[in-house]
Amino acid sequence: MTYDVAIIGGGIVGAATFYKMQKEFPHLKMILIEKEEGLADHQTGHNSGVIHSGLYYKPGSLKAQNCKKGRLELVEFAKEHGIDHDVCGKVVVATEEKELPYLEKIYQTGLENEIEGLRKITGEEVKEYEPHVEAIAGLLVPCTGIIDFRAATRKMVELALQTQPDSKLVLGEEVIGLEDIEGGTQIRTPKNTYDVKYHVVCGGLQADRLARKDGVKLREHVVGFRGDYYELTEQGKHKVKNLIYPVPNPDFPFLGVHFTRMTDGEIECGPNAVFTFKREGYTKTAFSLRDTWDALTYIGTWRLFFKNMRFGINEYRRAFSKRLFLKTLQRMIPSLTMDDIRPGRSGVRALLLSVDGDTRDDFRIEYHDHAIHVLNAPSPAATAALAIGGYILEEAKNHFKLS
Repeated sequence: MTYDVAIIGGGIVGAATFYKMQKEFPHLKMILIEKEEGLADHQTGHNSGVIHSGLYYKPGSLKAQNCKKGRLELVEFAKEHGIDHDVCGKVVVATEEKELPYLEKIYQTGLENEIEGLRKITGEEVKEYEPHVEAIAGLLVPCTGIIDFRAATRKMVELALQTQPDSKLVLGEEVIGLEDIEGGTQIRTPKNTYDVKYHVVCGGLQADRLARKDGVKLREHVVGFRGDYYELTEQGKHKVKNLIYPVPNPDFPFLGVHFTRMTDGEIECGPNAVFTFKREGYTKTAFSLRDTWDALTYIGTWRLFFKNMRFGINEYRRAFSKRLFLKTLQRMIPSLTMDDIRPGRSGVRALLLSVDGDTRDDFRIEYHDHAIHVLNAPSPAATAALAIGGYILEEAKNHFKLS
């Protein structure tokens, strides 16, 4: 089983890379290896399904550049291939005077990132878009949308396989070893070995471990944060039309608890952000000794905890209290009641945490011998996936000398 290129990881970034590279080089024989029995089973399939505008990201960063480019490309891809989506827009709302400077800062960042249609709106104007929201000011972001990321991932892989019949998708095989061989790398799974000339690793929650297996010298560790969602019940659904976001906490990398209309018509509220004791654990009690040990013996984790102690405690309290979760939601929609919300699903976000506890790193892509490793691809990676795939393609042309 010999291939020109292997992609390890079947989330949307791996799928987009597979699709982009196969489209550019239809004569190359490629393989996509995913350890789960289905594609998009972790971060891609457990996120909020939002097509992000690029509003929040530092101008000039890989996040800012790839989010806008990827968003435009993703919407065109969805239109062309019939993927459920809706560019419905969102409002970012300030509910207190102290949030106004941060709202202005976000607005200026959005202008620098050339977000189409972005404009300031008053509290009264917010009600034209979301009648049940109580706010003193807001931003209208009309180019934000929603999409079925699982369907988009499957379609990218399907199109890649149609391009080259000798290419292959392998599901249910975890990569347990990568060994240098003459002219490339041997990839081992519990079931097979694959000899490849080049490989690209899009490992998400396992990115650091796969990098170390491949000999990459990496100081940072991936640390997982679980995000819990609630859903609006039938009686509460009319209180949200599309997407409603708070002004994010400037000292923390997450965007805060927000309301999202999904492509299936359900409306989610969340997520919070709590340290998880299992990287791929989607319940409050999920536990992995290995994952917990790796995280809690890493100095960066403790530095993050100490810098955000109060925030972290509040997030944990809210994770186990429906009433506290509701109280957070009521900051934007005061009329919500306990009967309007019910517990929903959870997701886990992978953050490549620096030694000093900083979680706000940009997308991180590094090279190693015959490999390219995507080490850090947090939100907005799903939105930006096609742009990231294109970026990796260009890097592969140079690094692997593909032709």
